[in-house]
Amino acid sequence: MNTPLSPLPLSLYVHIPWCVRKCPYCDFNSHQQPEQLPEKEYIHALLADLNNEVAHAQGRPLISIFIGGGTPSLLSGTAIGTLLDGVAKHFTLADDIEITLEANPGTVEHGNFADYQRAGVNRISLGAQSFQDDKLARLGRIHCAQEAIHAIEKIRRAGIDNINIDLMFGLPEQRVDDALSDLNTAISLAPTHLSWYELTLEPNTLFYHQPPPLPPDDTLAAMQAAGQALLADTGFQHYEVSAFSQAERTCRHNCNYWEFGDYLGVGAGAHGKITHPSGDITRYWKKRSPKDYLAAYHTGEHDFIMGNTTPDAAALQFEFMLNALRLQMPIPLALFEARTGLPSSCLHDPLSRAQAQGLLTWDTEIRPTPVGRRFLNDIINFF
Repeated sequence: MNTPLSPLPLSLYVHIPWCVRKCPYCDFNSHQQPEQLPEKEYIHALLADLNNEVAHAQGRPLISIFIGGGTPSLLSGTAIGTLLDGVAKHFTLADDIEITLEANPGTVEHGNFADYQRAGVNRISLGAQSFQDDKLARLGRIHCAQEAIHAIEKIRRAGIDNINIDLMFGLPEQRVDDALSDLNTAISLAPTHLSWYELTLEPNTLFYHQPPPLPPDDTLAAMQAAGQALLADTGFQHYEVSAFSQAERTCRHNCNYWEFGDYLGVGAGAHGKITHPSGDITRYWKKRSPKDYLAAYHTGEHDFIMGNTTPDAAALQFEFMLNALRLQMPIPLALFEARTGLPSSCLHDPLSRAQAQGLLTWDTEIRPTPVGRRFLNDIINFF
């Protein structure tokens, strides 16, 4: 048993599992939408799932809600409104709660952003991925560059000014100037946040089994260096491995993950992490397939849980470092104690060994060196 902890920050993740079409690089729990999207049925299931989560909140307010997928923008504003009304009935919401909805430029009708805003959404994460049509075609995206640009305009007209743009680099046959062109276009649209990450070939994806011609490692390194320099020059703070924000506009929901806060998970395949008053931590996950998830709703028992686990001390050390090392700022040892209930002394040996390899320095804080930042997996392996 761990040391009892003060209440940790609490977020909510809601998973919408359908897309118009599965992208060849995607390994998320997403499924091609059926001919008739079961919107009302799925929202009712989510509300039943939320009802089961109330005890996990332990009276804590939600600091953020993230509606991800899949493609949440397949759902109507009415459906999102019903969902968020249900959340508000079940849970206390922080006065400054961040409510993010992921959107695909190819699935949002003209009026939907205004409907989402009226429903309570105050942050949009737009999956642009590139602003070059040939690259979008190679990625199997259903939108063109102009649709992504128009989507940003629609979001602003709807009264939502907190906007993240998702971009990828290392695309098939991409050059450094292509990657910088995408970034420059994104910057010109004045988002508050950019997620800029490398395309990777994940198992169980089409790209993994039929690899496209990706740029060589030296080109990838040049893209990353040039892109990070450009973002820094244009006022974006690099606060996480692949996240860049304007001042005071970091993604509160994702930061809660990296800082080892708690989160509830509802929806098909959603994961949650709960720290109990005793200090013990439970991780759990919901039934993965939409069919099984909806079947659990229709049984009337509303047992959406597929599995759970209680990490031991060794697993908690690894999980904490795996998350916290994504952040670019120093990691206080006091945060480790506050979020795991373990003494920071249990980290001293692996930290000293990593320091001896020139990967980090530490005292009351853990600070990866420039070399350590390039080889974070080597640091994590010490734990």
